[in-house]
Amino acid sequence: MGNTKSGAVSKEILEDLKLNTKFSETEIVQWYENFKKQCPTGRISKEEFQNIYSKFFPESDPNTYAQHVFRSFDANDDGTLDFKEYIIALHLTSTGKTTSKLEWAFSLFDVDKNGYITKSEVTEICTAIFKLIPKDEISALPDDENSAEKRADKLWKYFDKADDERVAEGEFIQGVLDNDDALRLIQYSPLK
Repeated sequence: MGNTKSGAVSKEILEDLKLNTKFSETEIVQWYENFKKQCPTGRISKEEFQNIYSKFFPESDPNTYAQHVFRSFDANDDGTLDFKEYIIALHLTSTGKTTSKLEWAFSLFDVDKNGYITKSEVTEICTAIFKLIPKDEISALPDDENSAEKRADKLWKYFDKADDERVAEGEFIQGVLDNDDALRLIQYSPLK
């Protein structure tokens, strides 16, 4: 178990990531080796992050969404992600319906980082999410969510707030937990 396989990954970071993510020690070590190859400085810039993200969405425009994801994980606002921030980003954006993922989703939607979400912030993130959807999938969407604005309106209604009101983190999490449709609207899952 020790850090014999970990190479340059510190034992502290390895143990922390094993405790706080779904990834195994082997996976974390492999991620670290790849991270160090791609990012010899040990930090990933917003542009590099967008480039990696674009590989997951080759048929759409993920740049705006990737910028918001990056912002939500750049905990110290230094314009880069270190390995730990990067792995936590991967973990939270790839896990299921969990409180942790919803806490992250709240930080994604809280564009100005003031602790509340407004309808305009919901519209901004829904616009970024909508850009992830390939054009051929948009035609299959229900009429009330076939544009970013309609999607934002539909999501905002789940919080039972007027257009000029705001939603706190607890309200956001509960609103999404109480409604599977809201969960679907805050993310994009490619049709398989």
